[in-house]
Amino acid sequence: CRRHDCTVFDQIVTGYRLAIQDFSPPPLATMDRLLSASRHYFAPRLFGADNVDPQRPALFVGNHGLYGLIDSPLFVLELYRQTGVFPRALGDRLHFRVPGWGPLLKRWGAVEGNPDNCTQLMQAGQPVLVFPGGAREVAMRKDEVHKLVWKKRTGFARMAIEHGYDIIPFASAGCDEAYRVLIDGNDFQQSWLGRTLLKRPRLDKLLRGGDMFMPLSRGVGPTLIPKPEPLWFQIGTPISTAPWAGKQGEPDACWEARETVAESIHSMLGSLNQKREAARQQGWRRWLL
Repeated sequence: CRRHDCTVFDQIVTGYRLAIQDFSPPPLATMDRLLSASRHYFAPRLFGADNVDPQRPALFVGNHGLYGLIDSPLFVLELYRQTGVFPRALGDRLHFRVPGWGPLLKRWGAVEGNPDNCTQLMQAGQPVLVFPGGAREVAMRKDEVHKLVWKKRTGFARMAIEHGYDIIPFASAGCDEAYRVLIDGNDFQQSWLGRTLLKRPRLDKLLRGGDMFMPLSRGVGPTLIPKPEPLWFQIGTPISTAPWAGKQGEPDACWEARETVAESIHSMLGSLNQKREAARQQGWRRWLL
């Protein structure tokens, strides 16, 4: 009986792993059609695609834009278009608890972001995409435009080191400027309503102490329609994890790898913002041709 239980458990685990690994990217034409309106509205541009080797799986690591619904699909689309690489996205667990939304994300290759799922993808040699800032980064504060909000997270570095994956840093600029944040998480935490709600254990856990409070913003005029801010993406030089090989269990090594990636993204954001400001002053049209 005990042996039977182990066999059943092994079958369940094997089936789960196959479900995670068994994925075929959608046709580019399908993605183009589904994201056509968004592409025309935000006019995305991707720089640095030559830093991607389609034959070498890597972990793509970048900054997440406000709300996280605009930048991610367009980055994946442009990456797919220029390189043929369609990364599997690691998402916050809350996404997969929402009826309808969770299954939709899975259909497009996303999986819940945890070490086991990441291990399954990397063991299968699949490209992976992660935003270390997660839900906290999409819940942007007023002073966090184009900033990394990663807290002390090093999990992505640990996984890349353990599986010998290169880390490909990328920067995303523009999404944070599509809205103007009116009330952010800091305002909520300091308000009477916020203090009252966060005293309730269930709400405090759901909102993660207020970190998960999505800012109230406005886009075009007083509406929630985002401003047509051009989205620019920059892919940086791959960062080999070979210098930290075998050190995935050492906090200092993981932190050093994490900071190397963060510095690359900060540098690219600075460069992108300078180029975008020049484009804004000269008129976007010339830059969008």
